[in-house]
Amino acid sequence: MINFTSFSGRVTMISDFITSQNGEDEGCYTLLSVDNGAGALVNFVISPTTYFVDQVIVSVGDQVTGYYDANAPTPLIFPPQLRALVMVKENASQNVKVDFFNNELISRDGQLRLNLSPYTQIVLANGQPFRKNPSERNLIVIYGPSTKSIPAQTTPYRIVVWCS
Repeated sequence: MINFTSFSGRVTMISDFITSQNGEDEGCYTLLSVDNGAGALVNFVISPTTYFVDQVIVSVGDQVTGYYDANAPTPLIFPPQLRALVMVKENASQNVKVDFFNNELISRDGQLRLNLSPYTQIVLANGQPFRKNPSERNLIVIYGPSTKSIPAQTTPYRIVVWCS
């Protein structure tokens, strides 16, 4: 099971990341260096399967949040090099939560509860409609305002079901 964990900061460098000796994957992988402004650095490995919310283009200087699997093996180097599963370019008009949501649509960390409406768009990562109940799954939730309660409650704009 994926244990989504995030790291947020400003993109300081974008470079090619070589994964094969013969160069057949050249240009397919990118290293995205992110600095949180408090001395912590992370290099995210961006692969062709990394999901970018709203398919945005990320540039040096952008504020981003990268989600990775905390249970995945990681090389013991500095700065840490993590395989990005989901990338979010920060946007003042929307919030994003990536987590496992239980049968009551409460996130694993207990911080967000989803209230679905007929207008909530529920799709797969490829943009196709998801026709089942999204509970008990890993979800990428794009939402606006939420309550100040714990867990906060929101009616999401869009839910992307993360099938792995």
